[in-house]
Amino acid sequence: MGSVPGPIHTGTKISTRLTFQGPLESLSGSVKKGLFPERDFKVCHGGFSDRSVFDLKHVPDTRLLVTSGLPGRYLQVWQTGEDNDVIEAVRTIDVQDREESLWPRVSVFSSAAPGILHGTRLSGLRTVDIESQKTTYSSGTSDSELLSSLQVLDADSFAFCGTSGRLGLVDTRQKWAPLETLRPSPGSSGERWCADVRNQGQGPGPCIASLGSDGQLRLLDFRNLCHPVSSAQCPVSKPSPDPELLRVTWAPGLDNCLAISGFDGTVQIYDVTSWDGKESQVEPLFTHKGHIFLEGNEVDAAPLVTTHTWHPCKPRTLLSAASDASLHVWDWVDLQASS
Repeated sequence: MGSVPGPIHTGTKISTRLTFQGPLESLSGSVKKGLFPERDFKVCHGGFSDRSVFDLKHVPDTRLLVTSGLPGRYLQVWQTGEDNDVIEAVRTIDVQDREESLWPRVSVFSSAAPGILHGTRLSGLRTVDIESQKTTYSSGTSDSELLSSLQVLDADSFAFCGTSGRLGLVDTRQKWAPLETLRPSPGSSGERWCADVRNQGQGPGPCIASLGSDGQLRLLDFRNLCHPVSSAQCPVSKPSPDPELLRVTWAPGLDNCLAISGFDGTVQIYDVTSWDGKESQVEPLFTHKGHIFLEGNEVDAAPLVTTHTWHPCKPRTLLSAASDASLHVWDWVDLQASS
């Protein structure tokens, strides 16, 4: 249930298909000069947005991208050039919840006729055919739960996470009746949550990871959403200063490993198989601190990691970005296994 490396602000460049070319060591913070655009990355396509971009999704098997941001009155559809390096806006998609201060969450149904699932609240959830812009699915509910993430699972289902911590599984072939959890902490109204669903075929065990802004991490199974498989407290120094930047992601190339960020200038890696199922403090396998120790950064004014993502093919490689515009591609080592 992801996002781009932090908001892309008005007037800045949107880039896609960044190809890494340099050695990993040059991106880990050990080299003082950091990244060089022409040395470490090759920008294959680029364009400019006249509004902030908070989420960017590629439409599989097409040259199309969909972005969401502020103001949140519509989504933008972009197309990468076939014979040039330009990304240009080709159309907009109106959203049902026209709330200026909130941006719609987005996911993509991949099919012969791709559909864009989007919504700010459960009541405004709908899927729009990207070509005809006809609505092919609508939640039809009056539930005003604010969404933190959406994730398409297959051709007929998707998962949602509400900011209150509600998790739900929806079958678009049926009338709105999601299989869902209750709020995890009814008494903590200020806590915010995000979630990620593990890819199918990654083995048995819990497939949903849900992260709270206080560092609580829950693992759940779709077969019994009312009772978490396990719950743990991650060692965060303070609650997330910006819950919009909370992020938890399953490693696509490793069994039972996940990463979290959004609390400070670090990214933490965990192996969930080491948890005992009880709510207790757990320690990460590895913590990436490169954004903190960049030259010129003071500890008290360290940047905040705005997002991270796993490399789709290299199991232990991640990319992370921070509020000081630093971008890192890095490998991690299981220190417990090597000790």
